[in-house]
Amino acid sequence: MSVSDSPIGMKGEVVYLYAFDVADEIALGLVTEILSKKAVPFTVRLASQIPREQPLYQPLCVEPLVTGTLQKQPVRVLVRVYGVGVISVTFRVAWEAEDLRELYRFHDPRLDNGDTLDRFARRICDEVYEGLRPVLIRSSRIVEPEAYTVFCITDLPTDTPTWFAEHRREIAGLLTQTAPELLSDDQVHETLRIKRSYEKSDLVVIDWDAALLVDTKGYMEDVLYVLELANLQLEEFRMMDHRLDKYLDRAYDDLERSQWGFLLFKLRRTLSKLRRFRVDVTRIADEVTHITKFLGDWYLARVYLGAKERFHLDHWRQSVEQRLTQLDHLYHIFQSEIYERRMLWMEAAIVLLFIIDLVALFLFRH
Repeated sequence: MSVSDSPIGMKGEVVYLYAFDVADEIALGLVTEILSKKAVPFTVRLASQIPREQPLYQPLCVEPLVTGTLQKQPVRVLVRVYGVGVISVTFRVAWEAEDLRELYRFHDPRLDNGDTLDRFARRICDEVYEGLRPVLIRSSRIVEPEAYTVFCITDLPTDTPTWFAEHRREIAGLLTQTAPELLSDDQVHETLRIKRSYEKSDLVVIDWDAALLVDTKGYMEDVLYVLELANLQLEEFRMMDHRLDKYLDRAYDDLERSQWGFLLFKLRRTLSKLRRFRVDVTRIADEVTHITKFLGDWYLARVYLGAKERFHLDHWRQSVEQRLTQLDHLYHIFQSEIYERRMLWMEAAIVLLFIIDLVALFLFRH
């Protein structure tokens, strides 16, 4: 019997993360209840060596009493609300398996009643959204969320480093949803490239669509929280990039249509919107970027940097900054256009007054 065919007797849970962008900002100080339950700040246990004054970003969270089963296992639901305008919905389902291939079924999750987990998450988000509507600042239409899957393992028949070395190909197959025997050595290496470990009992492997998290001591809330924050940032940068694209297209159209002086008022109104939008996007980008400043725990910081690399967060931020630069350029174009049209109107007014003077002088002489 080969190593990959031998029983491995694993236990754990699969965690589904959904990040919904619902507003520019949520006034957390005004939130007391979420889904009729008292909202409390979410905290994780961090390393004892972290300075006490180290700031810790704390969203509000609840665990609503929502019933549902997946693979005949109850689905635990967690809801977190972030001040940057994001509602996070998390599902956690326990599992036991003898082989990693048994976990493939969790990649396309459906509740036992036939409903998809995506629709389930959307319904919960809609309920939270309606309850928070009074405290949403510049709310937006809820679009598709950023979803991420984490396979968590809490029980292994051997130590973590040995297990990982023996099942590298199977792990890569699970994270990429591909039969292990079909994967090339290069793909296996790339899938497992971003790997972090602090003790011999823990391990996290981060891929684009899913991650593997092992901690035989049983505590993994801190790493899950870091992955949730990185997934949240990806959703926020993706939405900002999309909004900037749409807004720039509208602004260009306004500039092309405003070819006559009598549309000066519309140009000024567009300029005011551009200025306000530029400030809002810059503020949101800054808040989203600094949401992880609490990472004084160096291991969690390493986990975050790995997720940041895998999710290409720097590329998304650069894309947003590039469009902000384009917005600045367009802002100056509108300013120049308004200035030129003002000067044109002033010159026209001067010429008109001169003509009136000439006409008046001619009429009074006769």
